[in-house]
Amino acid sequence: MKNKTIIVSNRLPLNVSVEQGDVKVFPSVGGLATGMKSIHQNSESLWIGWAGVASDEIDEITAEKIKKLSIKEKCVPVPLTHQELEEYYFGFSNRVLWPLFHYFMEYADYDETHWEAYKKVNEKFAEIILENLNEGDKIWVHDYQLLLLPQMIKDKRPDISVGFFQHIPFPSYEIFRTVPWREEILKGMLGADLLGFHTYDYERHFISSVSRILRYETNINSIHVGSRTVKVDSFPMSIDYEKFHNAAIEHQLKNEKTSLQIRIDQYKELVPDSKLILSIDRLDYTKGIAQRLKALEYFLDKYPQFTEKVRLIMLAVPSREEVPQYQHLKKEIDELVGRINGKFSTPTWTPVWYFYRSLPFEELIELYTSSDVAFLTPIRDGMNLVAKEYIASRTDQTGVLILSEMAGVAHEMNDALLINPNDDKQMSEALKQALEMPLEEQISRNKIIQKRIKRYNVDKWAEDFMEALDAASQLKEENLTRFLGANNLEKIIEKFNQSETKIFFLDYDGTLTGFHANPEKALPDEGIYHILNELIQKNVKVVIISGRGRFFLEEQFGHLPVDLVAEHGVWIRRKNPEWRMSQNLDTHWMESIRPIIENFVDRTPGSFLEEKEFSLVWHYRKVAPGLSEKRANELNNVLTGLLANSNIGVMPGNKVLEVKNAIVNKGSAANSFLSKPYDFIFGMGDDWTDEYIFRELPESAITVKVGTEETAAKYYIENQEKVKDLLRKFIL
Repeated sequence: MKNKTIIVSNRLPLNVSVEQGDVKVFPSVGGLATGMKSIHQNSESLWIGWAGVASDEIDEITAEKIKKLSIKEKCVPVPLTHQELEEYYFGFSNRVLWPLFHYFMEYADYDETHWEAYKKVNEKFAEIILENLNEGDKIWVHDYQLLLLPQMIKDKRPDISVGFFQHIPFPSYEIFRTVPWREEILKGMLGADLLGFHTYDYERHFISSVSRILRYETNINSIHVGSRTVKVDSFPMSIDYEKFHNAAIEHQLKNEKTSLQIRIDQYKELVPDSKLILSIDRLDYTKGIAQRLKALEYFLDKYPQFTEKVRLIMLAVPSREEVPQYQHLKKEIDELVGRINGKFSTPTWTPVWYFYRSLPFEELIELYTSSDVAFLTPIRDGMNLVAKEYIASRTDQTGVLILSEMAGVAHEMNDALLINPNDDKQMSEALKQALEMPLEEQISRNKIIQKRIKRYNVDKWAEDFMEALDAASQLKEENLTRFLGANNLEKIIEKFNQSETKIFFLDYDGTLTGFHANPEKALPDEGIYHILNELIQKNVKVVIISGRGRFFLEEQFGHLPVDLVAEHGVWIRRKNPEWRMSQNLDTHWMESIRPIIENFVDRTPGSFLEEKEFSLVWHYRKVAPGLSEKRANELNNVLTGLLANSNIGVMPGNKVLEVKNAIVNKGSAANSFLSKPYDFIFGMGDDWTDEYIFRELPESAITVKVGTEETAAKYYIENQEKVKDLLRKFIL
């Protein structure tokens, strides 16, 4: 059996009709259904989602019919009850995630019952996916209704490649942090191997939230999650360009006309130099419909010469009519349309044609091809494919697109007239500019946009995402070969047991103990002392090699027969009370560098200066992410410039910058212990300073990185919590 792609979304790409026991299932069009058509039509694919009918409102026979008919369309329905839909979809998804992710915080309704239902439904999706999952399959999860699903799949099947795409915006950290279940949501999403967003802004917001809330390490578009590296990237969704472009050509060649086209033609014949302005949206508070109408009113007041010369055709597709905010919005729009028409209408002209319904595809094409201006002004929009559909349908490349800069699609359409949807005056001026724009300029602008959306169509979007998922999966496979799992560890333990002479180089912070906001409280526990004692009993020479000061290390380990290396190799103590310096070092430079670091401490809340005997350390673990990286880079640049042509260097560590003599490092200190040959050499550490050990130890040494960042070590383990488990393997 060939491997398949499992597509998962809240709704199946099907319309289900149930009338008196007769069940009909037929494919739906538009949106995600169109976007995923090229992948779903592939014979090796399966789509999982809700079929559109509440499971407790039909009998078992009808449910079985829907299931069988869905399977014929390569779909598997997820049965959801009326209550689950109310609480999971209309509740948590659309009363918490939708308003919050679109920056309408005042509409968010935090209800613990809805959250529990959201988790339960995500679990139900996971169960059905696992029932249909085979080894080697790939899973592509879609949108905000299923944010917890990737990790639920990964928990049960860590071997499976999982992609996730968010079709709505991801908000800034300051917005997202207000969600009570923010950590659970982020961890759920991070079960994916690849996370996709429409724009770089949404990608950046997500990474910022992960960094600030979960404190995971991030590197450009990678997030380190235990032993996994999660990739994050932007993939601006597009449309089936040829479908809209060809439909527009066919429409112009047709002799038969719909009633809508007849009305449009009659208006244009009555007023030959008139212009039509098109507005198409789902009725939603994020779409800026009310603001658009107010801008039109402002325009007609300011420019009365356009009276009887322009008409706004406004299509509002019904949506979530049972939700109070949508009911209020409908009432507001009805009143605005009534006010504008009452204020400006003449016996032969009304400024707004208002349609509160959906339109068939044929009539949609008629609107696109007949309208001189498309007026799209969402307050916040993940993408907005209507803008692309309008441009694709303009076969002669005329027409003007007025577009909100808050729509994700605005990043791709700089040649449209971009406006702030909260600025009535700017929108009014854009309308005037659009209505007066010469045809040559219209064509010049649209030619550029058309070229892009024709080239980067919806098939290319899906193809790019799947290629990126394959690349992320390949990276995962490569990481697994260096992961110190059972197979690799078994061989290492066997070599250890067969060796006569053994030496272990063990870092302290981030290895033998976890990090603490106050470094003085990062102390080893009894379990570590027990392991070290047992290693010594097995004739292992143990060397604790750290950036810590000698007095601290002596206090923690002085009672054990271990060797100690302090300040990255400045001080060495070999199983006796006396410390010796590896080299004679100068400290005069500290007087001039200390005030510079103190200045950064003053400017960077949460940071502090630690002064050792031969080095200065700036700690910034408690500094807010973003600011911490900025200040660290700034201080590094300042110090590196000042210390050029000297033997003093700046050493970045794990949330620290240490200024010290550059000729001393952990690698040279470790080498000083190898004058005697050892059968088994083991080195383990977690940060940049330990890379010196990994590079300096002989090729035969076993080197282990704690964490998943890029390293010269041969192997890695997930995190510091796994260190004791690993070391225990040597003493069993």
